[in-house]
Amino acid sequence: MSSERASPPRILTESSRLEAFSDGVLAIAITLLVLDLHTGAHPGAVAHDILTQWPTYLAYIASFLYIGVVWVNHHALFTRITNVDAGLLWCNLGLLLPVSVLPFPTAELAFAMHSGRGSDKLSALVLYCVISAAMAVSWLVVYSYLHAHPDLLRGDVPPGFFRAERLRALAGIIAPAAPVLIGLRYPVAALAALVAMPVFYAITAEGLRSRRRRRPDGEQTSLPDLRARRWHNRHGNVISR
Repeated sequence: MSSERASPPRILTESSRLEAFSDGVLAIAITLLVLDLHTGAHPGAVAHDILTQWPTYLAYIASFLYIGVVWVNHHALFTRITNVDAGLLWCNLGLLLPVSVLPFPTAELAFAMHSGRGSDKLSALVLYCVISAAMAVSWLVVYSYLHAHPDLLRGDVPPGFFRAERLRALAGIIAPAAPVLIGLRYPVAALAALVAMPVFYAITAEGLRSRRRRRPDGEQTSLPDLRARRWHNRHGNVISR
């Protein structure tokens, strides 16, 4: 009996369209956040109207940082990817879904903190943190997919790199519970916690691992240094002319 070989998955060698599409979605989402900032509505009390919007400012900063950090991490992600397949395309769409929704819970949070009651503030906090956790889940899916498909990665990506990166995503799934718990007693402090949460992902955008490589002379050299040296070797002679 002859057995038919299963055809290998189709690889899309160009990731530029995926990156351009993602950049566009992130740019639109981060721009929509500003629509929640309003001008003064009462003549003679413009300063009061501006100052009373402080919850909106905090919610705006938190979401701006979230989307900005997603963009930075997304860029760092694709410096390690050489090929794109259909599965990664779908994973990337799943990543963009909670980001594109983020302006909605941001608006709800700003309204509740400004004009709502205690239950309204807690409800808005829960909604925002659910979206934040969903964002972390989407990163977990991406990292798991890349760990299972090393053929999509650059050759210099250490084995198990994305397996370790899943810890970052798991932290992002758990961390949003903290602002909700804080918001039970101190809603304003919960807003501050939301602003602080993206800082972890900003610091670890290059990954949890130090990813150092050993040079022939034994000196440790980081991967960004190696990339800079390669760029200099390629273009340094042109620039020096």
